[in-house]
Amino acid sequence: QVHLVESGGGLVQAGGSLRLSCAASGRIFRVNAMAWYRQAPGKERELVALITRGGSTNYADSVKGRFTISRDSAKNTVYLQMNTLKPEDTAVYVCNSEVLPSILSGPYDYWGQGTQVTVSS
Repeated sequence: QVHLVESGGGLVQAGGSLRLSCAASGRIFRVNAMAWYRQAPGKERELVALITRGGSTNYADSVKGRFTISRDSAKNTVYLQMNTLKPEDTAVYVCNSEVLPSILSGPYDYWGQGTQVTVSS
């Protein structure tokens, strides 16, 4: 059983910054990748940023240059630094982690509960 706990969401003005954190805990042999998704009401879930165990990153075009994903592998924690926030960034941000629960299992995706980010104009 693996749990993901997000923190750092809130209400900010346009142009402001937030840093989201997501910590994975439980029975984990290895974390292969961690990512942030977001979903606004009436819109499809969107991949915002992803980081692999080796440190490779990918970003949505809409956040490239403004957001930075990073990790602390020893703590199974991923961060999303969000700068120059825009009203269109408003969404529920959800943490995702691909985990090997044990050496005997294959990889499995786990999801957090999500944290609300609201950017006012």
